[in-house]
Amino acid sequence: MGVLLDVQEVFQISDSHAGLLQTVFIGCLLLSAPVFGYLGDRYSRKTTMSFGILLWSGAGLSSSFISPRYSWLFFLSRGVVGTGSASYATIAPTVLGDLFVRDERTRVLAVFYIFIPVGSGLGYVLGSAVTTLTGNWRWALRIMPCLEAVALILLILLVPDPPRGAAETQGEGAAGGSRSSWCEDVRYLGKNWSFVWSTLGVTAMAFVTGALGFWAPKFLLEARVVHGLQPPCFQEPCSNPDSLIFGSLTIMTGVIGVILGAEAARRYKKVISRAEPLICACSLLATAPCLYLALVLAPTTLLASYVFLGLGELLLSCNWAVVADILLSVVVPRCRGTAEALQITVGHILGDAGSPYLTGLISSVLRARRPDSYLQRFLSLQQSFLCCAFVIALGGGCFLLTALYLERDEARAWQPGTGTPGSKDVDSNDLERQGLLSGAAASTEEP
Repeated sequence: MGVLLDVQEVFQISDSHAGLLQTVFIGCLLLSAPVFGYLGDRYSRKTTMSFGILLWSGAGLSSSFISPRYSWLFFLSRGVVGTGSASYATIAPTVLGDLFVRDERTRVLAVFYIFIPVGSGLGYVLGSAVTTLTGNWRWALRIMPCLEAVALILLILLVPDPPRGAAETQGEGAAGGSRSSWCEDVRYLGKNWSFVWSTLGVTAMAFVTGALGFWAPKFLLEARVVHGLQPPCFQEPCSNPDSLIFGSLTIMTGVIGVILGAEAARRYKKVISRAEPLICACSLLATAPCLYLALVLAPTTLLASYVFLGLGELLLSCNWAVVADILLSVVVPRCRGTAEALQITVGHILGDAGSPYLTGLISSVLRARRPDSYLQRFLSLQQSFLCCAFVIALGGGCFLLTALYLERDEARAWQPGTGTPGSKDVDSNDLERQGLLSGAAASTEEP
């Protein structure tokens, strides 16, 4: 939130309670994501997304009028914003999956995921700029709903609501298959090992992203103190230029990484049917040593630490669009919304919801056993960060396991009676090019 300090001052919110704003947001997003996934698989996705945009923009606008006496209402509004955001996060990728296929879908997903880091960064910039121009932080919360209203109008006027599986059947909708219950969809996804292992890989990515986003600016600040570039800060507020540097680095590496990952997947999956999970695995396995070097070199050379940290973030960002494409290719259209919701929920609960706390807990345990000095505080945080390198390597292993099951699960998603095209609707030459016609596909029973 670009106006967090102003919000804390007006509502008299301490740092510990300010952290609850994000906890409330994430918590409501997690609780509502499965609900919107269920609705998106059964009802009009365009209407559901429109409702979600109205919900979060309305909550954001109304929060700008809350009196300082009712701080609990501000927390509640953040929860409603998270609920509205869940609708878009779970449903939008499934709509794109039904509007585009193959190379076009990869490119469109890349554009979609590029705007996540860009939008996050612009939110901070625009919020700060509006506050500076108007002299009132509340106007930052009033400008954002105007932009969201424009997005809602564009969604209603320009975005179609295609039948599920429309891209695979050239716009005719999914053939065959009766409507299943939510429990049946979950059981199907639990047996879809490509989905299971890729979700665990995404969870590892979320774990590291959450820990970096929360602790990296503080880690870099303490590294500057150790190098004598900045005096230590023993009393809040502390000036930390590394927050802006790290934020800018995240935006740049996010944009470049998403483009590189999507383009590599688009090119290599034409010659290697398992290219997408292999790209994810290689990028995560390469991220692990980059993060390790960024951490261990920080006390020696700060420049090298920045370089390896940026390279690690770049490699990490290569996967966001690719993992979305994997999900859309291995899950039948009738339950892609539920699949997106479960992946978001598991990724947040086991990933970024707990990684900042776990990293801080390890740091505190290490500090308790050492002399109380600024250097030891820095070294404790540095060593607690090493768990991220280990977790991201495990994520690479999960994507290697995804590659083992990819072709089988893609073939299952195309079988008749699963809510996807029947064999008579599928071009066998296209299937051969995608590696979906194999002996394993012919002998595999429908889940």
